[in-house]
Amino acid sequence: MNIRANILLRVYLAFGLIVLFAFAVFLRLGQVQFVQGHKWKAMADSLSTRYMPVEATRGNIYSNDGSLLATSVPEYELHMDMFAGGIAEDKIFNEKVDSLGMKLAEVFKDKSAKEYSRLLRKGRQDSARYLLIHRKVGYSDLKTIRTFPLYNIGKFSGGLIAVQQNKRILPFQALAARTIGYKNANVKNGVGLEGAYTEYINGETGKRLMQRIAGGVYVPVNDEEEVAPKDGADIISTIDVNMQDLAQSALEKQLIASKADHGAVIVMEVATGEIRAVANFSKVEEGVYKEKFNYAIAGNQDPGSTFKLASYMALLEDKLVDTNTMVATGNYQIPGHLIKDSHGSIGVVTVKKAFEQSSNAAIAYLVNSNYRDNPAKFTDHLYDWHLNQKLELQIPGEAKPVVKNPNNKSWGKMTLPQMAYGYEMQLTPLKMLSFYNAVANNGKYVAPIFVKEIRRLGNPIEQFKARVINEQICSEVTLSKIKKMLEGVVTEGSGKQIVYNPLYKIAGKTGTAQVADANKGYRANKQYQASFVGYFPADKPKYSMIVVINDPKGAYYGALVSGPVFREIADRIYASDMQMYNDVPTRLVGNTGNPPTKAGQSKATQKVYKAFGFKPLFASKSEYYNTIDTSAGTIFQENNERKGVMPNVAGMGLKDALYLLGNAGVKTRVTGSGKVIRQSVQAGTKVGKGLQIDIQLD
Repeated sequence: MNIRANILLRVYLAFGLIVLFAFAVFLRLGQVQFVQGHKWKAMADSLSTRYMPVEATRGNIYSNDGSLLATSVPEYELHMDMFAGGIAEDKIFNEKVDSLGMKLAEVFKDKSAKEYSRLLRKGRQDSARYLLIHRKVGYSDLKTIRTFPLYNIGKFSGGLIAVQQNKRILPFQALAARTIGYKNANVKNGVGLEGAYTEYINGETGKRLMQRIAGGVYVPVNDEEEVAPKDGADIISTIDVNMQDLAQSALEKQLIASKADHGAVIVMEVATGEIRAVANFSKVEEGVYKEKFNYAIAGNQDPGSTFKLASYMALLEDKLVDTNTMVATGNYQIPGHLIKDSHGSIGVVTVKKAFEQSSNAAIAYLVNSNYRDNPAKFTDHLYDWHLNQKLELQIPGEAKPVVKNPNNKSWGKMTLPQMAYGYEMQLTPLKMLSFYNAVANNGKYVAPIFVKEIRRLGNPIEQFKARVINEQICSEVTLSKIKKMLEGVVTEGSGKQIVYNPLYKIAGKTGTAQVADANKGYRANKQYQASFVGYFPADKPKYSMIVVINDPKGAYYGALVSGPVFREIADRIYASDMQMYNDVPTRLVGNTGNPPTKAGQSKATQKVYKAFGFKPLFASKSEYYNTIDTSAGTIFQENNERKGVMPNVAGMGLKDALYLLGNAGVKTRVTGSGKVIRQSVQAGTKVGKGLQIDIQLD
């Protein structure tokens, strides 16, 4: 075989192998395409499509009177498929794209018409199937946009893709914002009611089939969700919008006036434990305060003199003192410290007077001298009243109270006398208020609540009532004495100048506490906490309230700083709540029945009776009537005129009587004045013309 033949053989062999390989490839492609096509298509779809969660609309939060405190509104992110079915032809797109750009510019006002037109044309050029048009579009704007050129071709054909998102809004804006709270990706458990009840509010997430396109972007396969989300349940809170507004306004005004660092106000309904208002403000700059921290439930500090209520209650309950027991004020020396009354000594006074004037020296002496040998007897009372335990609130963030006992390592010789007037412990404003509320509630100690009901589609699915912490915190005898002492603070003591109102009774206690500066103690930087806590009306309590203001500049006593806030809020609540007014006895003077009436002409009589608001019962349409007084009103009895028959003129005035008697043809002789009480001829008797009769008026 020559070289040429050898080369040709090899070429033919190689070509045959290539043809054979090509045939095998085509055979395999056919198998993949037609035999295994469904399998590989499903696999491809599984790689480019996936179900993604669709957030449910969160439930609403309502106030006690049904006002909307928090709600979700739909917000849309607009995209555009530049090659949707209805706009696939360049002619249709080019004819209307400039008009669409002009319309979008009019609505959003963030770009010019030319810029929008350029954006759309660039998207078309890049074959964009999910071009971002605008974020945060409201529903009303979306409805308008659907009518724009190109988009109005059809829901699916025009290329508009609206991806719904839910935006949380507060209709009353800053009103009770910290209590309502919030929930977002950055806060694990949420804040306030939004966080505490997120399981109910969130609802159930739906599913939507999304397809991945060029650039790794996922777009909806269908316009509707495959599994629709289930909206969240609604929360009915205990907050009263009007009281909340009042509390925030009064607190902010006083914080600005006193240039304080922060403050809190809580209003609680005595019998139910429902929180009607809770305001918290922190100073962000001079004269500007915002809600940044919930001091009401998380602001643990020494309560100061407001704690004296618990100290005196323990002494009275153990029968170690009575309200008329005499005690010295001014100074009380304990090892390493002299306890002084800031206003100086008021001499030797009764226990009631010492409480009303808020003497630190008096209560420190009484507690230390009576419980020094057995301090656990005193602290056991505090523990029995659960002052050392959390209230187990419905919202997160409650601080744990700190109330010492003799087993604590930090217990020393100064601890017991200082605890007596509210130092060496930490209690939140809400904890202190709840204890005072128990006194107002006739000894029944209840935990406050912020939510009273959960509803789904308007139907209650869960209801809440205040948990009873202690059915009776002390004996009725002690309770009666404590109530009089609290009333005395306002009528005779430290609260008289500011808090007292002659129109209704207020019971409460002032408090001024020096605040420790972290680990530096009390002397490093003198700051004070001014407070007033109490309830009203004192004779029939409906609301309890605490006002706490921290680090006021200038005056720092509780009565001067927190007292005006308490008084302003209490006055406004009392003025607007008719149920709190004392029942005023009805005193009727003189004749309380229907006034004396005269019979007479119907039209005149009806006019007079209607003017005075009486109820006349007319039996017929006769021109003249006689009257009969009944409990149901006044009945007008028919009095028909007949010639030759004596008319009934009883009860009539002289004018009407003479008119009827003259028509009957008789002559009349009159005596007296007023209305007719007697006529000489009986009504209904036949009479002749010219007969003389006598009528007597009185």
